[in-house]
Amino acid sequence: MELRFTPLRSRSESGWAEARRIYEESFPRCERRADADYDAALADPRFTADAIRLDGRIVGILYHWRGEGFRYIEYLAFDPAMRGRNLGTRALEAFCAADPAPVILEIEPPVDVPTRRRRDFYARLGFVENPCDYLHPSYSRPFEPHALLPLSRPARLTHDEVRRFADFVREHVLRYSEHDAAPGPRP
Repeated sequence: MELRFTPLRSRSESGWAEARRIYEESFPRCERRADADYDAALADPRFTADAIRLDGRIVGILYHWRGEGFRYIEYLAFDPAMRGRNLGTRALEAFCAADPAPVILEIEPPVDVPTRRRRDFYARLGFVENPCDYLHPSYSRPFEPHALLPLSRPARLTHDEVRRFADFVREHVLRYSEHDAAPGPRP
């Protein structure tokens, strides 16, 4: 059974409601965009909201951005009923193989069993940690920044690359949030 990535181009498109359900079940409110912010983000050519399909059914989401010289995975999540079936591994391997550009994503710092498992999952797929002080603002009010750890594949980022990535998030990704002006993150 092959996974298919299908871009969702508007909130009125078939499949958006199912993708949104997975998104809301997988991420806390502070890490989610409001629907209206997606209308604007979906018009940005750097952003793609992929539904991940298995046998025609939406089983996950992979929302990503194309930066200058890298790709950034903003969200990767699966329907809870589909977890434990190796879909995350298959989706990430397919995504990374589709383009030679480095891939960057963020995880919570590995401080407990679940966060260490998440880090180890990405490490098995070739992602490496980029240790730095990195605070990511929330997308919605109240604005409470939270520490995240950037991971990259195939290699660790230089300080300048981490800075360029953080600037991209601040200037482009967070443009589509409840912020009036571009906040952090800053490494």
